[in-house]
Amino acid sequence: MMRYTIYVIDDEESIRKGISIALEEHYEINTYSTAETAIAAMKNNPPDLILLDIGLPGMSGIEALRTLKERYPDLPVIMVTAYEDINTVISVMRLGAYDYVTKPIHMDGLTNTIQNALETIRLKKEVRNLQEKYLKDNLPCFIGESNAIQDILEFMKLVAKSSDTPVLILGETGTGKELIASAIHYRSPNFKGPFVAVNCAAIPRDLLESELFGYEKGAFSGAQITGKKGLIEEAEIGTLFLDEIGDLSLEAQAKLLRFLESGEFYKVGATKKSRVKTRVISATNQQMDNLITKGFFRKDLYFRLGVIKIQLPSLNERRDDILPIAQYFLYEFNQKFGKNFRGIASSAETALQNYQWTGNVRELKNIIERAVLISKGPQLSRQDLGMECFQIMTAGSTPSLQHPFPPIPAEGIDLKSMEKALEKFYLEEAFKMSGGNESKAARLLNLNHHTFRYRRRKLYK
Repeated sequence: MMRYTIYVIDDEESIRKGISIALEEHYEINTYSTAETAIAAMKNNPPDLILLDIGLPGMSGIEALRTLKERYPDLPVIMVTAYEDINTVISVMRLGAYDYVTKPIHMDGLTNTIQNALETIRLKKEVRNLQEKYLKDNLPCFIGESNAIQDILEFMKLVAKSSDTPVLILGETGTGKELIASAIHYRSPNFKGPFVAVNCAAIPRDLLESELFGYEKGAFSGAQITGKKGLIEEAEIGTLFLDEIGDLSLEAQAKLLRFLESGEFYKVGATKKSRVKTRVISATNQQMDNLITKGFFRKDLYFRLGVIKIQLPSLNERRDDILPIAQYFLYEFNQKFGKNFRGIASSAETALQNYQWTGNVRELKNIIERAVLISKGPQLSRQDLGMECFQIMTAGSTPSLQHPFPPIPAEGIDLKSMEKALEKFYLEEAFKMSGGNESKAARLLNLNHHTFRYRRRKLYK
């Protein structure tokens, strides 16, 4: 059983001895006659609880309390006072004292107060340890050394303190919007609940409403006879992450707005309201202003979803992060494929840093994964990355008719991988040029909308 350490700080020797005799059977007791000596001792032997006399010589008990709460905000401090003056009591409680006792001290009452305080701190530690386990086991790695990302990560920690404030994450495809959403979830009070991620663009529009809100039995042809729980209910007391929020139908938008405002919704085919408590985090790579202007997205829903907005920079805007992220993926795929690459050659590093990343971190991950899988090492070379044709296209120059693509190197090339990379480049470039509008992007490539969507999503599976 854990043995707690208690500091007794009182200038009266009889008080210190009396408390020590009464408590030493169950606790480790250290006594001090001044606050200064006790605070100095805490550097090497921090206590679990402090009994602090208000009327101390030198640094007063109130001054000591203020110092202690600044340095050790979670440390429970029980104040000891000779007079139950209401103003003094209010002052110490406002400064963060756990409780107070008056002299002469009744040991039964003091023992109960100490037990309650230690139980409170024990529970806090258990929750913190559990949350750290969740962070370690469930939180995907988000790497960022640039100032832009560090600022976002600090802001994210503030946002995570709320359990229900909606968050809208904006950024290009592949920038890590779902990673940020999950990081907010696992650092929030909802971390014990589920994190349910929904790609609104991947669910057919005529099914999206029933998938989100669920349906009653017999609600429509083909419905399960028992009905179905919606994804909002699946995310109860947790977080619902709605990716590609711009693809919601206007009907689903209206129901989502009602849910955000009241916590209530109707299942498809239901006449009775359902109520669920969950946090909604949404994300999009589209220009929401354009969608609102064209009448494709409700302005009131946009404002409700974006109580807090987080704008993620593209990988091109955070070039200090390219090599650390590449090194991380190199380690990850070394483990996955049983390889032993020792690093990235300087020429390959230069290529990675100069490349124009239309697919952002997702594209970088795919390039490193392919290179580790098919290459021998011991270092990843520029040729291993298979980026030569892209370097030509993204440099702003027009390839010559004689040499529209780079020559085949002596060790050969992986044509299938290069074809996939070429297709990915043009699909993402068209998507970016069209402002995230898949129909326009498809027309740029002489494809129909459904073929464009299918081929783009297939590349990232």
